[in-house]
Amino acid sequence: MTDLTAQTNRATRAGQATPNDKNRYEVSEDDLPLHCPLPSMSLWNSHPRVYLPIEATGEAKCPYCGADFVLVNRKR
Repeated sequence: MTDLTAQTNRATRAGQATPNDKNRYEVSEDDLPLHCPLPSMSLWNSHPRVYLPIEATGEAKCPYCGADFVLVNRKR
């Protein structure tokens, strides 16, 4: 088993999501201010935290990993 595989397995067992394993994430206003990677993701194999301006349009794209974020259940 490689070190990377072992670290991924430990993160999964710890209840953390693999960072950037999806292309699209739905987030709510409870997740604001939005940043990528999300708090539920393990950080050891991800990119630096970047805050994403999603409030105005309801959509944002991470400049590092290209993940798309969509704000659901917006209060108007």
